Amino acid sequence: MPRITVTVDGIQYEEEVEPRLLLVHFLRDRLGKTGTPIGCDTTNCGACTVMLDGKSVKSCSVLAVQADGCDVLTIEGLAGADGQWHPMQTAFHEEHALQCGFCTPGMIMSAIDLLAENPDPSEEAIREGLEGNLCRCTGYCNIVRAVRRGAQAMSGQSAAANQEVPAS
Repeated sequence: MPRITVTVDGIQYEEEVEPRLLLVHFLRDRLGKTGTPIGCDTTNCGACTVMLDGKSVKSCSVLAVQADGCDVLTIEGLAGADGQWHPMQTAFHEEHALQCGFCTPGMIMSAIDLLAENPDPSEEAIREGLEGNLCRCTGYCNIVRAVRRGAQAMSGQSAAANQEVPAS
């Protein structure tokens, strides 16, 4: 079996893995990173999105051996060492951008990747940036507001500057 070395949420792991083991199963079953849910197992829903070397990927479409030598950031690793939430996590909470919460980790990770490329996205850009992530509960309006609020918090703007996203 191949041996991989991967850094997950700042901790380096060296493990033997089956060549066909998916990254999402490695994270959940081997490392106990259960904040990364298994949604569809077919890359349709985006719930399993994590950051791989700074880019969002659907971890159900990446083999663990492909992550050899890489840095992986999961939703658990997003909060600070002191337990303080990342601004995007706070924004999702404050904007009520979740109901069941199943899609939330993937939405947050995808939003952070979007903001790395476009720190001040329009509503349309946010919707496009999240189009690979599905939510069956919220209708997306609160999610879009949360991404906008998270973007403002990450850039140091006040939440009062948050532009209203109309209900649709």
